[in-house]
Amino acid sequence: MKTIVSQVYTFSKDNEPCETIQPGEVLKFMTMDCFSNKITGEDVTMNDLDYGYDVANPAAGPVFVEGAEAGDVLVVDIYDIQVADEGTIATDDHCGPLFETTDYRTKKIRISDGMADFNGVKFPIDPMIGVIGTAPDGEDIIDGYVGSHGGNMDNKRITKGARLYFPVRVPGALLQMGDVHAAMGDAELCGTGIEIPAEITVKVSLVKGFELNWPVLETHEKWYVNACAQEYNEALVNASKELQRLLMGVTGWDAVEAYMYMSVQSDVEINQGCKPCEVQLSLRIGTPKLPQFPPLIPQP
Repeated sequence: MKTIVSQVYTFSKDNEPCETIQPGEVLKFMTMDCFSNKITGEDVTMNDLDYGYDVANPAAGPVFVEGAEAGDVLVVDIYDIQVADEGTIATDDHCGPLFETTDYRTKKIRISDGMADFNGVKFPIDPMIGVIGTAPDGEDIIDGYVGSHGGNMDNKRITKGARLYFPVRVPGALLQMGDVHAAMGDAELCGTGIEIPAEITVKVSLVKGFELNWPVLETHEKWYVNACAQEYNEALVNASKELQRLLMGVTGWDAVEAYMYMSVQSDVEINQGCKPCEVQLSLRIGTPKLPQFPPLIPQP
């Protein structure tokens, strides 16, 4: 199994691949926390760092996948996420709905036997990948931002056992990932989960010649379309259009029937909504798997 240790701070078609693989290979990605492991104690805050979204969320990679071409879909099965024994929660003074009452503060969180300890309150961790995606075919996108390529989706359901589908827009796809959280609530209200270094084990596969406009997450129970925009309404339209299109493709329903079904069976959930920070609002729309129809996306 190949181990990916190189780190980059942008999704870019010009990034030099650190490894080349064949579809079907299993890889291990070694990731730093979103602060590049620079917050070493509670006496260090984000205000002490030369920190901005251009140096946030380092991602391990990128990996070149042989045979991946524009118009294909890259498939990533998450086999395991192993986290370090200590994570970091760090706030600033300009992120989230309560930003006016928040300052720069750091809290270190111990992880032991699958439990996090917050001021003596212990709860189970559920490690998830915040940043994961493929390279865009246009301008570079920094790892701290989210887009139709994936990136900083901060979807807490991207956990062990999940499968992700990404549009391939450049030769080799150029897969990279990082920004693991030991735990995070939907919306990530103050802009931080339990940020933590991790080892991510995945299998990478390929679906040839299938149109996909936004990343899709598959769990045991549901399909989720992930989309984003600066404002909620636009993000909702982006995700709704893609889910409607995919449903029509497997059910044979027309647009109105698919829309009706979405209204009674699909849930809108906020991945990250910590405005007024400059990161786009990220959301997901989940719909149950339909045993009467084929998978929403062809299987590798």
